[in-house]
Amino acid sequence: MSDMLHDPMVLRQIIMDHYEYPRNHELSKDAGYCQKHMASDSCIDDIYVQAKIANGVIDDIRFDGVACTISTASTSIMSELLQGKSIAEARQILEQYYAMIDGKNYDAQMLEEAVAFHNVGRQANRIKCATIGWKAIEELMDESEKAHEQE
Repeated sequence: MSDMLHDPMVLRQIIMDHYEYPRNHELSKDAGYCQKHMASDSCIDDIYVQAKIANGVIDDIRFDGVACTISTASTSIMSELLQGKSIAEARQILEQYYAMIDGKNYDAQMLEEAVAFHNVGRQANRIKCATIGWKAIEELMDESEKAHEQE
């Protein structure tokens, strides 16, 4: 994994693969999904992120909308990375992702392909692009936990 961080071509290939062939890139009409609309003032990003969360586990994540390369790729990677994870596990991964974006120490193993965005923090105008989908899933997890507490 650490070798991958030093190969800009590999990182670029990961990003382009997820941009050209985004995973989970279709919204569901299933009533079991919660949805979050996210838009950016500084970019074309205008996406919807859905999550199906049951018993504290993220069963599925989907997204669609108009988005730049960085937003599409990072949301695609996030959707694969967090599916099947408990909310607690997902929060740890999010914490590591934000630490990486902020230029702090992070666990590359935990982030898997998301390490492709490790240089994004150097371009302030791209940070929102790289985190828009991640912020959406964070809000969906918060809402799921609140709903569970009120039951």
